[in-house]
Amino acid sequence: MPEQPSRPLRADALRNRQRLLEAAVRAFSRSGAEVTLEQIARDAGVGIGTLYRHFPTREALVEAAYRNELERLCDSAAELLDRLPPEAATRAWMDHFIDYLATKREMADALRLVIAAGTNPFAQSRDRLLSALTRLLAAGAAAGTIRSDVEPGDVLAGLSGVSLAAGGREQRDQARRLLDLLMDGLRYRRPD
Repeated sequence: MPEQPSRPLRADALRNRQRLLEAAVRAFSRSGAEVTLEQIARDAGVGIGTLYRHFPTREALVEAAYRNELERLCDSAAELLDRLPPEAATRAWMDHFIDYLATKREMADALRLVIAAGTNPFAQSRDRLLSALTRLLAAGAAAGTIRSDVEPGDVLAGLSGVSLAAGGREQRDQARRLLDLLMDGLRYRRPD
C-alpha cells in the first residue's frame, strides 16, 4: 500500500508541538534523562496523549528538542541580518551559539539515550552551523566590516573553544569578553 503524504499540522497542533519542545529542553537541561514524559506534557500544558502523538518515544522527543534548538540557532542568522548590520549580527549570533552549546551540554544525559538507541542527533549539525556562519561572514565581508579571508570552520572552532573555556551560565561575562576578542580578530582593517 503506498504511503500517504503527511498533512501539514494545524496551527494549534504546531503550537502544542513547539510548547512540548520548549518544555522538553528545559526539563532535560534541568533534570537530565530522568524527567518523566508526563511532567514534560504538564509543563507544556498538554496531555500525555498529545505528547505521544507528536513524539512516540522519549528518544524521539529528545532528538526533536535538540534539533529544534539547532534550527533556532541557525535560523537566527538570517533574522539577525534582517535587523542588524552584519558585524553586529555576527556578534549577536556568537552569543546565541554559546547559549546553544550550554543547552546541548545540559542535555548531554538525555542525548546519550538517543545515541544509545542508534541515532546520531548531531549528523548535520556542523554543516548547518557552518552554513549559518558562512552567511554572516559573507554579509560582513560584503559590507567591508569583516575580513574576507576568514574560514567559517576556524571561527566555529574558536566559538567552540570559548564555550569550553567559559561556557557555563555563571561564566557569561568571561564568555562575552572572549567573544569580543574573537570578533575583534574578524574585523576588516583598512591598510595604513
